[in-house]
Amino acid sequence: MKIIPFNVKPCIPEKLMPLTELANNLWTTWNYEATNLFLRLDYDSWIASNQNPVKMLGLVSQKKLEQMAMDDSYLAALETVYGKFTRYMTGERWYKDSHSNVIAYFSMEYGLDISLPIYSGGLGVLSGDHLKTCSDLGLPVVGIGLLYRQGYFHQYFNRDGFQQESYPENDWYTMPVTRRTDEKGNPIVIKITLGSSAVTAQIWEVKIGRNSLYLLDTNIPENNPEDRNITATLYGGGRETRIKQEILLGIGGIRALRALGINPAVTHMNEGHSAFLALERIRELIEQHKLTFDEARQLVWVTNVFTTHTPVPAGNERFPMELMEKYFKNYIKGLNITWDEFISLGLENPFDSHEQFCLTILALKLSAYNNGVSRLHGRVSRKMWCSIWEELPDEEIPISHITNGVHPKTWLAPAMSNLLDKYFGPRFIDEPTNLDIWDRIERISDEELWRTHEIRREELVVYARERLKNQFIRQGKPDSEIAVAEDVLSPYYLTISFARRFATYKRGNLLLKDPDRLIQLLSNKEHPIQLIFAGKAHPDDMPGKEMIKEIIHFASDPQVRSKIIFLENYDLSLAHYLISGSDIWLNTPRRPLEASGTSGMKAAINGVLNVSVLDGWWDEAYNPDIGWAIGKGEEYENHDLHDEIESKALYDLLEREIIPLFYSRGRDNLPHAWIKRMKASIKQIGHRFCSPRMLVEYSESFYFPALSNYLKYTENDYKNAKELSKYLSSLFKYWKNIKIKTVHTQFDKILTVGEKFTVNAKITLGELKPEDVKAEIYYGHLSSTGIIEEAQKLEMNCTGFSNQVGEYSVEVPCTFPGRLGFSLRVIPNHPLLVHPFIPGQVIWS
Repeated sequence: MKIIPFNVKPCIPEKLMPLTELANNLWTTWNYEATNLFLRLDYDSWIASNQNPVKMLGLVSQKKLEQMAMDDSYLAALETVYGKFTRYMTGERWYKDSHSNVIAYFSMEYGLDISLPIYSGGLGVLSGDHLKTCSDLGLPVVGIGLLYRQGYFHQYFNRDGFQQESYPENDWYTMPVTRRTDEKGNPIVIKITLGSSAVTAQIWEVKIGRNSLYLLDTNIPENNPEDRNITATLYGGGRETRIKQEILLGIGGIRALRALGINPAVTHMNEGHSAFLALERIRELIEQHKLTFDEARQLVWVTNVFTTHTPVPAGNERFPMELMEKYFKNYIKGLNITWDEFISLGLENPFDSHEQFCLTILALKLSAYNNGVSRLHGRVSRKMWCSIWEELPDEEIPISHITNGVHPKTWLAPAMSNLLDKYFGPRFIDEPTNLDIWDRIERISDEELWRTHEIRREELVVYARERLKNQFIRQGKPDSEIAVAEDVLSPYYLTISFARRFATYKRGNLLLKDPDRLIQLLSNKEHPIQLIFAGKAHPDDMPGKEMIKEIIHFASDPQVRSKIIFLENYDLSLAHYLISGSDIWLNTPRRPLEASGTSGMKAAINGVLNVSVLDGWWDEAYNPDIGWAIGKGEEYENHDLHDEIESKALYDLLEREIIPLFYSRGRDNLPHAWIKRMKASIKQIGHRFCSPRMLVEYSESFYFPALSNYLKYTENDYKNAKELSKYLSSLFKYWKNIKIKTVHTQFDKILTVGEKFTVNAKITLGELKPEDVKAEIYYGHLSSTGIIEEAQKLEMNCTGFSNQVGEYSVEVPCTFPGRLGFSLRVIPNHPLLVHPFIPGQVIWS
């Protein structure tokens, strides 16, 4: 049977046409007045569409559309919202420079809205917040990703509480995505070679305020069935599917931008999945501008940004050599390098024949700007990848940190958003980088803040009951159990939520370590508490699934079943209710395995207090005024002992501090001490962990310097890229000839603060010149193991040079007391280097 496809769009009356533009721009997702327009248009259609405004417009009857087109009140509200949207799109921006060269942001997933299910969890939600904030700030950023036909799986439980998965198909023609076409109306496509297959991908666009996200899709007739499935599921399939997806994302993503006429002057790899993009950028420069591999590499290096999210080596993307050969043997011909040279780009130790090719290493080696996603994670990452720069102290490994942040207008509940708008004023919206605005939380009375919070808890309970009821109906449970679902939880009890991915290291069952003690807490009639759990385990993670089943079985105990529930299919809709209606946001990872985490930030700006292990973002955010810490940042080898200690610490916190504080009420029945912490949490977390702060840091530390580098390195026929390549080629050739001949100093063994001593040295430079290197004194406190800690650096002056030997001298001040030590080192030096820490290029005395 031959099927001829065609599309039908809804017939929207002229007066309602702005709804079409609003429906197709995700600006509506962080502007509740816009969302309310669709709710008001037809509530039943809004619910039936799963809160998808594009689909909803096709569900509303023509009669209803015509009726609303004659409703003066509705048209006035539409005019107001559309005017706000227009002013946002054309208004003043924080970034005021040129948009001719863009920053291309690559991510495997994007959690933008429930209407576009192409995300699995935190990485995707962060990517979504990143692009929304780029729009708010007016940054020249475009997103690149993949359009997954089935997205991430839907979770449901069988009657025994065991997680199962379904993969519903997405209908892109009723979602806020638009296929990009050329002037003749034909789809814009790109082609890549994957092994023996020539694969074609079409490009879809998602509008996110002022900015755009472009998504690649291989599910088209030109491809064979196997290749059509490349973009079938997020994180699905085996290793071969994964490498195909990541080649498509990285290499195909660069080609897609070119096909759209967009110049990716700077590329930002959000995790290592897209690292192959660096190879494509190098290949383009070789082919189009006749650069050598090394010359092209220097331009790419100074314009690449890489953010790592994984705190354990096993979590980084690696591929066996047989897959690399299958998919890159022919590709590297365009790079003009040997196979061994290519493979070494992805190896810690190029001489280890058993090591697999690692995308994180590829990204680190081809990016001048690298970062972890919290202060602790930056430290963990530097230690984890120190073998690449094995001559450097951990603190100098060129991996910094920019702690994640959340997009406030997306994650503030409508009631809380309205409250903050009332007291913060218009600058809260118009000046997203004005972080001091959060100090105005003190203007809100305790009564008004608490009542707003109580309303949100009531809404959470109503929503949770309805969701649990539908969950039980799907499971075919008897009417008696369905009736229980309609009466679970209370809008007045202390509500604790744990909602996140169910990986074993997150220890979602830590509260169940002592079941009797937990039952006692849940059964307390004077100071009652209730627990809400939600989260998915990866389909292949059996221990994670068993953890979920354990909680569901515990929740079925008649003693506690009205006070503890597990809601299936954790998604953005459920997240919004949980992070705004809970009282406590619980987080129990094994330190230091949580790179950052952002759900606690979302909860905090809604006045929900965090109780967490000191890991990820909470390690740098915590103070006693805003929440509670489980432990003091200890790390354990023995997991059973770890769980035993921290579960007891959690029970103690609940019994002795958290529950009593919540129920300690004044004469006005308000928990003033609790509200004080709520205000401190909103103020501190809003100021320090919002996405505008994050994007300002990315811009000032990475984006702006990288854009400047692009202009500097491409001018005059890539003169600077060629110059730096020539310098590094000479450096690599002659580095082995550098020798520190003598280091001489003369001082008493005991010095006094304020004194100085002189260090003189002679260094053989071989064929290199004094300006090619920098000699430094590296000094500081000596630890008990003889390691220099909290080091300071002083550049030595070259006082003479003859017969390939440089003479160097510097005065070292004694600025602090204690046992100190120093060493001398030689590192590369060139004005075009972003930083001097080139792997293998450090010599110590």
